[in-house]
Amino acid sequence: MKSLAVVVPRRTGEQTRRLLSEGGWLRSDLKIDADPERVAFPVSGYPKAPIPDALTEEREFRVLRSASARSYRDLVSLPAPEKGLLPRAFDVIGDLVVIRLPKELEARGTQIGEALLQFVPGARLVGLDRGVQGVERRRSLERLAGTGPWTTRHAENGLTLDVDLQRAYFSPRLAREHARVASAVAQGERVFDLCCGVGSFSLTIARDGKAKEIVAVDLNPEAIALGRSSAQRLGLSDRIRFESVPVEQFVVGAGTADRVIFNLPREGIKYLPQVGTTVEPGGSLYYYEVTEVEQEGRRPRELVGTLEGAGGRWVAVRDRRVHPYAPTLDLRVYEMQRTR
Repeated sequence: MKSLAVVVPRRTGEQTRRLLSEGGWLRSDLKIDADPERVAFPVSGYPKAPIPDALTEEREFRVLRSASARSYRDLVSLPAPEKGLLPRAFDVIGDLVVIRLPKELEARGTQIGEALLQFVPGARLVGLDRGVQGVERRRSLERLAGTGPWTTRHAENGLTLDVDLQRAYFSPRLAREHARVASAVAQGERVFDLCCGVGSFSLTIARDGKAKEIVAVDLNPEAIALGRSSAQRLGLSDRIRFESVPVEQFVVGAGTADRVIFNLPREGIKYLPQVGTTVEPGGSLYYYEVTEVEQEGRRPRELVGTLEGAGGRWVAVRDRRVHPYAPTLDLRVYEMQRTR
C-alpha cells in the first residue's frame, strides 16, 4: 500500500520512531521499511517539528495483518496448547530480533519469525537464539524470517554500537549496567574491561570522559575489531586501548586498575582469583555471574573467600539481579571492593 513516508538514516531511526509515535503521525497499519542504511516510516502526515536529515516521499509499504495487535502473539495462529508456550520476551538489537523457543515450538519457527517481523518496528531479520557457545562467546543463530546479515548498529545510552550477533558477544539486556557502572567512574581512574565483547562498558565510560585510561580486553579478535570500529566512528579511539588476548594472559603484568569489570557469567569463577590481583587497593571489581537462585544469599561471602584466597582483603559492597536467566538462575552482578 502506498503511503507518505519519512525516511531517515538508521542512526536516528529509534529517535525518529519515538517522535512520530508520540506525535500521532506514525501509521500502525503499515510495516516500517528498513535497509542497512535508512529507515522509512509510514506516516499519516508530515510532522510540524523538523526532523534532522529526513526526506519525505511516497513509497510502498507492507500491510500489517492486524493494526490492533498488542503483542506478536496476537499475530501467530496456533492451537491453544502451543500458543500458551509462546515466549513473552524477545530481544531487539538494532534492526535484528532474537528469540528463544521451547523445543515444542521450533517447528513453528518460521511462523513465529514472520509475526515478529511484522510486529517489531523496523525489524529486518529474526533469529532463533540457541545460546552463546565456545570460548569466544559466539552466538548460535538460526534464521526464522527476514533478510540480510547479522550485522547491525544498536543504539543505547546515547551511543550506536557496531554489532555482529554471530561473531561477537553482545547483550542488549545490559544497557542499564553499562550506564550504571559508567556513572560510578571518578575523574582520573584507570579501568579494565575484561571479556569486553563489542566494548559496550568501555565505550560508555569513554563517552563520559572521566577515566584517564581504559583497557578493553577480549579473547575474540572479531569482538575487538567491532569495538575499535565503534570507537573510531564515535571519536573515542584515543580513550580506549583494545587488546585481543585471553584474560588469564592479560592479568600477568597488567598492573592494577581502580575499577575492573569482569563479565564472563558462566566460566568467570575459574579466573576470579587472578582477576582480583588487578584491582588497586581501594578499587572496585564488578563480577557478573549466572547464579542459582538458592545460592544468592550466601554467594557474596563465598566470593569474598575466593578473592582473599588469592591475596588481599575484600568486602562485598552490594549485589543485585541484572535479569532472570532461567527458571532457577539469575544473572547477578557482585560489586566487591579491595580494602588492602
